[in-house]
Amino acid sequence: MEEIVATNYFDFYALYYLPSYLAIMDEVEYYIEEQAGQQKEVLHYLHQLFLTFPEVQSKLRYGIPFYYRHSWVCYASPRKNGSVELVFIHGKQLSNSQGLLQARDRKMVAGIELTTVDAIPEEALFEIIQEAFLMDEEQAQQKKKK
Repeated sequence: MEEIVATNYFDFYALYYLPSYLAIMDEVEYYIEEQAGQQKEVLHYLHQLFLTFPEVQSKLRYGIPFYYRHSWVCYASPRKNGSVELVFIHGKQLSNSQGLLQARDRKMVAGIELTTVDAIPEEALFEIIQEAFLMDEEQAQQKKKK
């Protein structure tokens, strides 16, 4: 078998760094890297934000990133118009005191359409996410009591 040798920086990067980097990426991170433009930036921002919350995990379901703790809390759905909709599973039960959640004739879910990272209302979004995780925690506690 012929040994492959890196003769320059780019060969070295491709042979040694890139395979190990891809090996440590999870399926959601890999999915985000495959996206383009503003959607990629918004998805990356959301992914990093969700990972700051304790015990939050991400998985690809139905071809898009879902985030959960005890149960599914939300998902990030790239839209054909170039935006990303962050949809909360129990969005219609959230207070929506910020006025950002849109149900769009859906019975259970409500979401926020995000076009660019700069346009994300960080404080309001953080409040919505906290409320969604608090609701998830309360529902998990109620199930334990039964």
